[in-house]
Amino acid sequence: MYHLIDDTITSIRRKIGDFVPEFGIILGTGLGKLVDDIEVEHHLMYSNIPNFPISTVEFHTGKLIFGTLKGRKIVAMQGRLHYYEGYSMQEITFPVRIMKALGIQKLFVSNAAGSLNPAIRKGDIGILDDHINLLPDNPLRGPNDAKYGHRFPDMSQVYDKIMQQQALNIADRLGYTTHSVVYVATVGPNLETRAEYKYMRIIGGDIVGMSTVPEVIVARHMLLPVFAISIITDEGFQEDLKPVSLPEIMKVATEAEPKLTSILKELIAMQ
Repeated sequence: MYHLIDDTITSIRRKIGDFVPEFGIILGTGLGKLVDDIEVEHHLMYSNIPNFPISTVEFHTGKLIFGTLKGRKIVAMQGRLHYYEGYSMQEITFPVRIMKALGIQKLFVSNAAGSLNPAIRKGDIGILDDHINLLPDNPLRGPNDAKYGHRFPDMSQVYDKIMQQQALNIADRLGYTTHSVVYVATVGPNLETRAEYKYMRIIGGDIVGMSTVPEVIVARHMLLPVFAISIITDEGFQEDLKPVSLPEIMKVATEAEPKLTSILKELIAMQ
Protein backbone atom coordinates (compact mmCIF):
# COMPACT_ATOMS: atom_id res chain seq x y z
CA MET A 1 0.00 0.00 0.00
CA TYR A 2 2.75 2.47 0.95
CA HIS A 3 4.51 2.09 -2.40
CA LEU A 4 1.25 2.52 -4.35
CA ILE A 5 0.38 5.66 -2.38
CA ASP A 6 3.88 7.08 -2.78
CA ASP A 7 3.77 6.46 -6.54
CA THR A 8 0.37 8.10 -6.88
CA ILE A 9 1.26 11.12 -4.72
CA THR A 10 4.47 11.68 -6.71
CA SER A 11 2.48 11.75 -9.95
CA ILE A 12 -0.20 14.08 -8.58
CA ARG A 13 2.40 16.44 -7.11
CA ARG A 14 4.03 16.84 -10.52
CA LYS A 15 0.72 18.21 -11.77
CA ILE A 16 -0.52 20.31 -8.82
CA GLY A 17 2.78 21.63 -7.47
CA ASP A 18 2.71 22.83 -3.86
CA PHE A 19 -1.11 22.96 -3.57
CA VAL A 20 -2.07 21.49 -0.15
CA PRO A 21 -5.79 20.88 0.41
CA GLU A 22 -7.29 21.42 3.86
CA PHE A 23 -10.41 19.35 3.25
CA GLY A 24 -11.42 16.38 1.12
CA ILE A 25 -14.90 16.07 -0.38
CA ILE A 26 -16.47 12.97 -1.90
CA LEU A 27 -19.16 14.20 -4.28
CA GLY A 28 -21.64 11.37 -4.42
CA THR A 29 -25.10 11.36 -5.98
CA GLY A 30 -26.70 14.73 -5.35
CA LEU A 31 -23.63 16.91 -4.91
CA GLY A 32 -21.86 16.84 -8.27
CA LYS A 33 -22.74 20.45 -9.07
CA LEU A 34 -20.85 21.74 -6.05
CA VAL A 35 -17.96 21.82 -8.51
CA ASP A 36 -19.59 24.91 -10.07
CA ASP A 37 -18.82 26.80 -6.84
CA ILE A 38 -15.18 25.71 -6.65
CA GLU A 39 -12.48 28.03 -7.96
CA VAL A 40 -10.68 25.23 -9.79
CA GLU A 41 -6.88 25.31 -9.96
CA HIS A 42 -6.24 21.77 -11.20
CA HIS A 43 -8.36 18.83 -12.31
CA LEU A 44 -7.15 15.31 -13.04
CA MET A 45 -9.13 12.51 -14.64
CA TYR A 46 -9.01 9.31 -12.58
CA SER A 47 -7.83 7.51 -15.71
CA ASN A 48 -4.71 9.72 -15.76
CA ILE A 49 -3.75 9.07 -12.12
CA PRO A 50 -1.53 6.02 -11.48
CA ASN A 51 -3.16 3.26 -9.40
CA PHE A 52 -6.44 5.19 -9.21
CA PRO A 53 -9.65 3.18 -9.79
CA ILE A 54 -12.06 4.50 -12.43
CA SER A 55 -15.74 5.06 -11.66
CA THR A 56 -17.95 2.92 -13.91
CA VAL A 57 -21.30 4.45 -12.89
CA GLU A 58 -22.68 6.47 -15.79
CA PHE A 59 -23.66 9.51 -13.71
CA HIS A 60 -20.34 9.71 -11.82
CA THR A 61 -17.75 11.81 -13.67
CA GLY A 62 -14.43 10.39 -12.42
CA LYS A 63 -12.36 13.50 -11.81
CA LEU A 64 -10.13 14.75 -8.98
CA ILE A 65 -10.56 18.51 -8.55
CA PHE A 66 -8.24 20.87 -6.67
CA GLY A 67 -9.33 24.41 -5.86
CA THR A 68 -10.84 26.85 -3.38
CA LEU A 69 -14.34 26.73 -1.87
CA LYS A 70 -15.46 29.51 0.45
CA GLY A 71 -11.84 30.53 0.87
CA ARG A 72 -10.68 27.04 1.89
CA LYS A 73 -8.41 24.80 -0.17
CA ILE A 74 -10.12 21.53 -1.06
CA VAL A 75 -9.68 18.39 -3.12
CA ALA A 76 -12.93 16.91 -4.40
CA MET A 77 -13.71 13.52 -5.88
CA GLN A 78 -16.28 14.18 -8.60
CA GLY A 79 -17.55 10.63 -8.78
CA ARG A 80 -17.10 7.92 -6.16
CA LEU A 81 -16.47 4.19 -6.31
CA HIS A 82 -18.77 1.42 -5.12
CA TYR A 83 -18.28 -2.20 -4.05
CA TYR A 84 -20.97 -3.29 -6.51
CA GLU A 85 -18.80 -2.07 -9.39
CA GLY A 86 -16.50 -5.01 -8.72
CA TYR A 87 -13.69 -3.18 -6.92
CA SER A 88 -12.12 -4.43 -3.71
CA MET A 89 -12.63 -2.47 -0.51
CA GLN A 90 -8.98 -1.39 -0.66
CA GLU A 91 -9.49 0.02 -4.16
CA ILE A 92 -12.68 1.86 -3.17
CA THR A 93 -10.94 3.57 -0.27
CA PHE A 94 -7.57 4.19 -1.95
CA PRO A 95 -8.59 7.78 -2.89
CA VAL A 96 -9.25 8.59 0.80
CA ARG A 97 -5.72 7.51 1.67
CA ILE A 98 -4.43 9.67 -1.20
CA MET A 99 -6.37 12.72 0.03
CA LYS A 100 -4.98 12.22 3.53
CA ALA A 101 -1.43 11.92 2.14
CA LEU A 102 -2.00 15.16 0.20
CA GLY A 103 -2.70 16.92 3.49
CA ILE A 104 -6.45 17.03 4.17
CA GLN A 105 -7.52 17.58 7.78
CA LYS A 106 -11.22 16.66 7.48
CA LEU A 107 -13.35 14.56 5.12
CA PHE A 108 -16.83 15.49 3.84
CA VAL A 109 -18.96 12.79 2.20
CA SER A 110 -22.30 12.93 0.37
CA ASN A 111 -24.63 10.24 -0.94
CA ALA A 112 -28.17 9.40 -1.99
CA ALA A 113 -30.14 7.07 0.28
CA GLY A 114 -33.54 5.48 0.73
CA SER A 115 -35.64 6.04 3.84
CA LEU A 116 -36.47 3.24 6.27
CA ASN A 117 -38.09 5.60 8.76
CA PRO A 118 -41.63 6.86 7.96
CA ALA A 119 -40.73 10.20 9.58
CA ILE A 120 -38.12 10.74 6.85
CA ARG A 121 -39.48 11.46 3.38
CA LYS A 122 -38.21 11.91 -0.18
CA GLY A 123 -36.40 15.21 -0.61
CA ASP A 124 -35.40 15.43 3.07
CA ILE A 125 -31.78 15.66 4.17
CA GLY A 126 -30.03 13.20 6.51
CA ILE A 127 -27.02 14.12 8.64
CA LEU A 128 -25.20 10.90 9.56
CA ASP A 129 -24.77 10.32 13.29
CA ASP A 130 -23.90 6.61 13.04
CA HIS A 131 -23.97 3.67 10.66
CA ILE A 132 -24.60 -0.07 10.45
CA ASN A 133 -22.24 -1.92 8.12
CA LEU A 134 -23.88 -4.81 6.22
CA LEU A 135 -21.18 -4.97 3.56
CA PRO A 136 -19.46 -8.37 3.20
CA ASP A 137 -15.89 -7.09 3.50
CA ASN A 138 -13.89 -4.47 5.39
CA PRO A 139 -11.25 -2.16 3.88
CA LEU A 140 -9.00 -2.75 6.90
CA ARG A 141 -8.90 -6.54 6.43
CA GLY A 142 -5.39 -7.83 5.89
CA PRO A 143 -2.02 -6.71 7.26
CA ASN A 144 -2.19 -3.37 9.10
CA ASP A 145 0.30 -0.62 8.28
CA ALA A 146 0.89 1.30 11.53
CA LYS A 147 1.95 4.35 9.51
CA TYR A 148 -1.73 4.89 8.70
CA GLY A 149 -3.51 3.80 11.87
CA HIS A 150 -4.05 1.30 14.68
CA ARG A 151 -4.90 -2.32 14.02
CA PHE A 152 -8.23 -1.97 15.91
CA PRO A 153 -9.49 1.61 15.38
CA ASP A 154 -12.25 2.85 17.68
CA MET A 155 -15.62 3.51 16.01
CA SER A 156 -17.68 4.70 18.98
CA GLN A 157 -17.96 8.23 17.51
CA VAL A 158 -17.49 7.80 13.78
CA TYR A 159 -19.05 11.09 12.66
CA ASP A 160 -17.85 14.39 14.08
CA LYS A 161 -20.44 15.67 16.60
CA ILE A 162 -19.50 19.33 16.27
CA MET A 163 -19.86 19.35 12.49
CA GLN A 164 -23.15 17.44 12.76
CA GLN A 165 -24.62 20.12 15.02
CA GLN A 166 -23.26 22.92 12.88
CA ALA A 167 -24.90 21.36 9.81
CA LEU A 168 -28.23 20.88 11.60
CA ASN A 169 -28.15 24.53 12.70
CA ILE A 170 -27.40 25.67 9.14
CA ALA A 171 -30.24 23.53 7.74
CA ASP A 172 -32.69 24.81 10.38
CA ARG A 173 -31.82 28.42 9.56
CA LEU A 174 -32.31 27.74 5.84
CA GLY A 175 -35.64 26.01 6.48
CA TYR A 176 -34.64 22.55 5.24
CA THR A 177 -36.25 19.41 6.66
CA THR A 178 -33.24 17.61 8.10
CA HIS A 179 -32.78 14.57 10.33
CA SER A 180 -29.98 13.06 12.39
CA VAL A 181 -29.81 9.50 11.05
CA VAL A 182 -28.31 6.03 11.27
CA TYR A 183 -27.16 4.94 7.80
CA VAL A 184 -27.24 1.26 6.76
CA ALA A 185 -24.68 0.24 4.12
CA THR A 186 -25.57 -2.58 1.73
CA VAL A 187 -23.87 -4.04 -1.34
CA GLY A 188 -26.33 -3.20 -4.13
CA PRO A 189 -26.78 -2.56 -6.95
CA ASN A 190 -30.32 -3.90 -6.52
CA LEU A 191 -32.68 -2.11 -4.18
CA GLU A 192 -34.01 -4.04 -1.18
CA THR A 193 -36.96 -6.38 -0.71
CA ARG A 194 -39.82 -5.69 1.70
CA ALA A 195 -38.36 -8.12 4.20
CA GLU A 196 -34.92 -6.53 3.95
CA TYR A 197 -36.30 -3.03 4.52
CA LYS A 198 -38.18 -4.35 7.56
CA TYR A 199 -35.03 -6.03 8.92
CA MET A 200 -32.91 -2.90 8.53
CA ARG A 201 -35.52 -0.80 10.31
CA ILE A 202 -35.73 -3.34 13.17
CA ILE A 203 -31.96 -3.28 13.72
CA GLY A 204 -31.96 0.51 14.04
CA GLY A 205 -31.49 1.98 10.56
CA ASP A 206 -33.10 5.22 9.41
CA ILE A 207 -31.79 5.28 5.83
CA VAL A 208 -30.04 2.83 3.51
CA GLY A 209 -27.46 3.23 0.75
CA MET A 210 -24.66 1.50 -1.17
CA SER A 211 -21.62 3.62 -0.30
CA THR A 212 -19.94 5.87 2.28
CA VAL A 213 -19.13 3.38 5.05
CA PRO A 214 -15.90 1.96 3.53
CA GLU A 215 -14.50 5.46 2.99
CA VAL A 216 -15.52 6.51 6.49
CA ILE A 217 -13.88 3.46 8.09
CA VAL A 218 -10.59 4.23 6.35
CA ALA A 219 -10.82 7.93 7.26
CA ARG A 220 -11.31 7.09 10.91
CA HIS A 221 -8.47 4.55 10.72
CA MET A 222 -6.29 7.55 9.83
CA LEU A 223 -7.97 9.72 12.53
CA LEU A 224 -9.61 12.06 10.01
CA PRO A 225 -12.74 13.81 11.35
CA VAL A 226 -15.70 12.93 9.10
CA PHE A 227 -18.96 14.63 8.17
CA ALA A 228 -21.49 12.80 5.97
CA ILE A 229 -24.77 13.97 4.47
CA SER A 230 -27.51 12.22 2.48
CA ILE A 231 -30.28 13.19 0.09
CA ILE A 232 -33.29 10.98 0.70
CA THR A 233 -34.35 9.92 -2.80
CA ASP A 234 -36.84 7.10 -2.19
CA GLU A 235 -38.90 5.47 0.54
CA GLY A 236 -38.55 1.84 1.65
CA PHE A 237 -41.54 1.49 3.96
CA GLN A 238 -42.20 -2.23 3.80
CA GLU A 239 -45.92 -1.89 4.62
CA ASP A 240 -46.50 0.20 1.47
CA LEU A 241 -43.52 -0.52 -0.78
CA LYS A 242 -43.77 0.75 -4.33
CA PRO A 243 -41.41 0.11 -7.28
CA VAL A 244 -38.82 2.82 -7.84
CA SER A 245 -36.67 3.57 -10.88
CA LEU A 246 -33.27 5.21 -11.35
CA PRO A 247 -34.79 8.20 -13.23
CA GLU A 248 -37.09 8.83 -10.25
CA ILE A 249 -34.16 8.66 -7.84
CA MET A 250 -32.07 11.02 -9.96
CA LYS A 251 -34.97 13.48 -10.28
CA VAL A 252 -35.32 13.75 -6.50
CA ALA A 253 -31.54 14.01 -6.08
CA THR A 254 -31.34 16.81 -8.64
CA GLU A 255 -34.18 18.76 -7.02
CA ALA A 256 -32.65 18.44 -3.54
CA GLU A 257 -29.07 19.13 -4.63
CA PRO A 258 -29.15 22.88 -3.85
CA LYS A 259 -29.92 22.02 -0.21
CA LEU A 260 -26.81 19.88 0.15
CA THR A 261 -24.70 22.42 -1.68
CA SER A 262 -25.83 25.25 0.61
CA ILE A 263 -25.26 23.25 3.79
CA LEU A 264 -21.85 21.99 2.78
CA LYS A 265 -20.58 25.38 1.57
CA GLU A 266 -21.56 27.07 4.83
CA LEU A 267 -20.19 24.20 6.91
CA ILE A 268 -16.80 24.29 5.20
CA ALA A 269 -16.61 28.06 5.67
CA MET A 270 -17.07 27.53 9.44
CA GLN A 271 -14.17 25.09 9.87
